[in-house]
Amino acid sequence: MTLPWLGEHSPFPPTQQALGADSDAPGLLAAGGGLAVPRLREAYRHGIFPWYGEGQPVLWWTPDPRMVLPVAEFRLARSLRKTLQKFLATPGCEIRFDHGFREVITACATTPREGQPGTWIVPEMIEAYVRLHQAGLAHSVETWIDGVRVGGLYGIGLGRMFFGESMFAHRTDASKIALAALVAFCRAEGIGVIDCQQHTRHLASLGARQIDRPQFEAHLAATVDLPGPARWSYDPAHWARLGIASPPPPVPPAP
Repeated sequence: MTLPWLGEHSPFPPTQQALGADSDAPGLLAAGGGLAVPRLREAYRHGIFPWYGEGQPVLWWTPDPRMVLPVAEFRLARSLRKTLQKFLATPGCEIRFDHGFREVITACATTPREGQPGTWIVPEMIEAYVRLHQAGLAHSVETWIDGVRVGGLYGIGLGRMFFGESMFAHRTDASKIALAALVAFCRAEGIGVIDCQQHTRHLASLGARQIDRPQFEAHLAATVDLPGPARWSYDPAHWARLGIASPPPPVPPAP
């Protein structure tokens, strides 16, 4: 099979034409086409995402099966629950949304995916997703301790669907804390599924599982055009969605 090459305005081929499991690149659909905001928006609407390395053209993928995290099935281990409770009760520990998107994706670029020796977040990719963020389509969830960003994640929000891209941690469990905050937000906002793209043991341990491409695409068709959250912002009340008490408000200083 010859891999379709996309021009600037070429439509994506049908996802059923992606290379199969018996190929050297299962899920590879097309190449080229650039990373403009409209191109990326159209890609994610159909479950397609870019993934390539330095010196390669833009490569577009749609794996089958697809790894997803149904937020109702998020597995909050006892140890992570204790970590969250301690984090929320400690002054100087906080969650921020969209506080430093560029900084988050740049940190993710230095943290390879599980089982991969290098990064796929090349400089061209960073700039493309910063433009998506400026367009209101890409978001970061960040873990902060004493004024320092110690972990986080980023992804794309379309309607009532979130497409997770990457995460990083400079402190133990910092990325898991950010993911828990995202899950709590998604439960509060009616976002039922977080796309995780590909299987990893880490994601499986948190409740993610694989579904086939038709099932994934059916979910996208039902969610990406719905009205999205009015605001992507942190609300301590969201922790109740995970059965965790909201942190008490800060005590004002004595007069």
